[in-house]
Amino acid sequence: MTAARRSDDHDKSSPNASDSVPEASRTVVRRRRGAALLRAIYLATLEELAETSFEELGFEKIAARAGTAKTTLYRRWSTTEELVLAALSDPATGYTPLDPPDTGSLRSDLMAVLTALSQSIQEPRGRALRPLIGQRSRHPELFEEIFRVLVMPHQRLLLGILRDAADRGEAEPAAVTQRIASVGPRLVVMEAMRRDMVPPAEVTAIVDEVLLPLLAVR
Repeated sequence: MTAARRSDDHDKSSPNASDSVPEASRTVVRRRRGAALLRAIYLATLEELAETSFEELGFEKIAARAGTAKTTLYRRWSTTEELVLAALSDPATGYTPLDPPDTGSLRSDLMAVLTALSQSIQEPRGRALRPLIGQRSRHPELFEEIFRVLVMPHQRLLLGILRDAADRGEAEPAAVTQRIASVGPRLVVMEAMRRDMVPPAEVTAIVDEVLLPLLAVR
């Protein structure tokens, strides 16, 4: 029996296969099932994508990094595109809409959202987005799906924050637009593309020097 076959046998619960694997290895195999296995696959997908490109991404590489057999992936996903979207949409490894910070302060709300975004960009999920953004022209359909699933929910969150601030008298109602709501995230992403990270001081500057002046009550 090959190593690749053994790595997938936790799905088949084969007693004979289990007997052929050393005890230490059997312990690892038993743990890599269900949610744990799925999370390992998603993380492997994002890490592999972050280090290479979408063109180089393949089930064989992802399976090797995740410590499972590629047949496990083929049973769940038809294409690497489907797997990337699943990994980026999963609550444990990807992006899900944040709950509104609701601090009662426009500045504090903006700081909370943009700080969380800047931190996520340094994680596998954030680093995986960079090659996708850079290769938008090659994969427009994938990019648009990512925009729909990931970007739009965050824009709606920020738009809600701006509307609440306008209701409290903290923001100019005329400035509550989707375009202005997208300014902060775009600046954070561009800064990350430029130097791989966004320090806290940069987030503070984006809020204090750009967003608050744009939103100031006239």
